Amino acid sequence: MRLEAAARMDVFRKLWRARKLIVVVFIPLSLLPLPLVHPTSEACCAYVLMVTAVYWVSEAVPLGAAALVPAFLYPLFGVLKSSEVAAEYCKDTTLLLMGVICLAASIEKWNLHKRIALRMVMIAGAKPGMLVLGFMCCTVFLSMWLSNTSTTAMVMPIAEAVLQQLICTGLADSHDDSETGDAPEEDSAVSTKEENLDKNQLELLYQNEQNECCKQDLCSFTEGQAGEPNGFGLQPVLNKTFVRQTNGHLPQVAIEIPNVKRVRARRDSQYPTKRDHMICKCLSLSITYAATIGGLITITGTSTNLIFAEQFNTRYPEAKVINFGTWFIFSFPIAIIMLVLTWLWLHFLFLGCNFRETCSLSKKRKTRREMMSEQRIQEEYAKLGPISYPEVVTGIFFILMTLLWFTREPGFVPGWTSLFERKGYRTDATVSVLLGFLLFLIPARRPFSSSSPSCSNSEDSSDSDPLAPMITWKDFQRLMPWEIVILVGGGYALAAGCKVSGLSVWIGRQLEPMSGLPPWAVTLLACLLVSAVTEFASNPATLTVFLPILSALSETLLINPLHTLIPSTMCVSFGVMLPVGNPPNAIVFSYGHVKISDMVKAGFGVNLIGVAVVMLAITTWGVPLFNLTEFPAWAVARNVTGGL
Repeated sequence: MRLEAAARMDVFRKLWRARKLIVVVFIPLSLLPLPLVHPTSEACCAYVLMVTAVYWVSEAVPLGAAALVPAFLYPLFGVLKSSEVAAEYCKDTTLLLMGVICLAASIEKWNLHKRIALRMVMIAGAKPGMLVLGFMCCTVFLSMWLSNTSTTAMVMPIAEAVLQQLICTGLADSHDDSETGDAPEEDSAVSTKEENLDKNQLELLYQNEQNECCKQDLCSFTEGQAGEPNGFGLQPVLNKTFVRQTNGHLPQVAIEIPNVKRVRARRDSQYPTKRDHMICKCLSLSITYAATIGGLITITGTSTNLIFAEQFNTRYPEAKVINFGTWFIFSFPIAIIMLVLTWLWLHFLFLGCNFRETCSLSKKRKTRREMMSEQRIQEEYAKLGPISYPEVVTGIFFILMTLLWFTREPGFVPGWTSLFERKGYRTDATVSVLLGFLLFLIPARRPFSSSSPSCSNSEDSSDSDPLAPMITWKDFQRLMPWEIVILVGGGYALAAGCKVSGLSVWIGRQLEPMSGLPPWAVTLLACLLVSAVTEFASNPATLTVFLPILSALSETLLINPLHTLIPSTMCVSFGVMLPVGNPPNAIVFSYGHVKISDMVKAGFGVNLIGVAVVMLAITTWGVPLFNLTEFPAWAVARNVTGGL
């Protein structure tokens, strides 16, 4: 019996290891009767859609590779010609993304993002509540222009340095949380404090003597196995500590930590008090949530926004309502409300309701640890030195790109495109590519200056070449997410196949029983559905599957498609309850401060906040902005064409 049980377990293990290969082979074969029994264009398109969707959700193959499935299945089944499918993989949004990546490469190369982050944190202060709010504000701002993953990977090492300073100061003086660096006190209070300090020092000496052997063993273990992490998730080298690189997104950032003798060498002694652990949890989770919120604000903030914009403009070419300005006007209030409510939720969950203690800006209420944390942040900022010429150029390009996006077609006044005779030729991608191209030409060294700029990349050749540009092709290629480009292209190809084959019209007819529901109820159901699915599947893949279905549903129910598509696009970013929900979650989880239960508990509240705020927006200021009360003419034309 035991041998049989062991054999069964061995078979199960082998099947589990080969689960991805089984999915890749079994799913196409099991669904193959659909196009064979019903050899219609709708059935063939549905087959391709289901195979691609299963590959995306299960991640049996890389997302980019799964996005290539329509490129060979559509021509094989006669849904689209090969040339027509290929044209879908490079659209206007691809060029828009390339221009934005050029600017992001310049921002990261010249450390402008780090300067902005540290300056905003310095303004906020080191009180736990204000520190969390400061990090959230700078993360939201950076995530508007950089990818959520890049922003999180950049801000987390800065936050980790502050947290390690907090932990080490607490371990060195764990009984002195109430010490303040303020006005002079009475003599009796001073003498009492000195006695308490002497007691604490004696206790620390006694505990150090008792644990001397334990610490010597720990040191020898660390020296003997330099490549393995210690109990604190850090690798000590001399008087510095390097954060472990646990995934492809985390850089190895050196964090200077004072040489403090730790009281205990157990894992649970990493945090001096439970409150310190709560601060670490709160700050870590706030960064990933803030990155998600910031990505909602701009049309280029996250890949799902780009997917929506391109699919919407492709399906409804007569609709001139979605651009950088209108999206920003709609989403910016959402982000501000979500930022405040998320901060309050995290503060309540991890820091309690004593806002007076955690958010006071008074210097008299600062503890020693808070003063040390502020000093640490100021030291990091001082290392950047004075603002450099490349940073100034990058900042000018950043402001110029934003202004040109806003003023292209603001809606309430004629934009700068009205200066040209031919209309409709210039888009946001035109501005993005133009400014990105100029960054390859403008020298990084100030004209008529002998000094060379300093950047984070030591291999840069700008020191030897006085005409070296702001960015090189290597800088661009290092940040360009080609997998996302192919994934977005695969979504466009699926949408084109659904349109040509008539599958979207067929799906819309099957959803006619929902016609009795009011528009807000349909939108709420769509938001809840996509926000649940995206917890287990990638955000771009989820949105790519749902957009054609929701578009057909809106046309069938005679609802303005924007009423369902925009909220669904935003809610698909709320996959914040699990580490696998999105890359920023995985980055924050890898630092070891939070457990999955913490992410589920906090993420569930953030998810509800997001859906509620988005529903509030689409039923209030979204109505006059997008004229949601009536079924638009551009949707009527699309509906009539699709029916034919």
